[in-house]
Amino acid sequence: MLGSILAFLLLNSLAVTFGVAIANWLPEVFVSAAVAILFAVFGVHALQIKEDLNNEKVVIRSDGSILLGTFLLITVAEFGDKTQLAVVALSSTSLPIAVWLGSTVALITTSALGVWAGRTILQRIPITFLHRISGVIFISLAIFASYKTYSFLTYAP
Repeated sequence: MLGSILAFLLLNSLAVTFGVAIANWLPEVFVSAAVAILFAVFGVHALQIKEDLNNEKVVIRSDGSILLGTFLLITVAEFGDKTQLAVVALSSTSLPIAVWLGSTVALITTSALGVWAGRTILQRIPITFLHRISGVIFISLAIFASYKTYSFLTYAP
């Protein structure tokens, strides 16, 4: 868990910094439109994921390199993925410290839940169901961002 926490602290710091930079360089309507498109793509992708029937055995390591291994694995796996891009997008349109705190707590919580779920819930609930839930959430966010973009375009100052 500590390795994943450290990785998410680093990754979310980078993502929020990049999101704030984008927000300062581009007009808000473009950022909002990009967020809407990004979230829609993520949502559609999540809804199309098929169940992985691969039942490989996981080798559990017991040496002291678990912390470093977890940190490196999560840092490499999550760098530039849809979660980090979502943090970039949100931090470019919302309060950056709130996005950083919320995303970091969320990712740490999901890591803890993942450890627990890997041993309990996923034996009962198909992973595709969880992908469907995330797809619906991303599409909902895309609709909200689209509405925000529409509001920018129709607002006459």
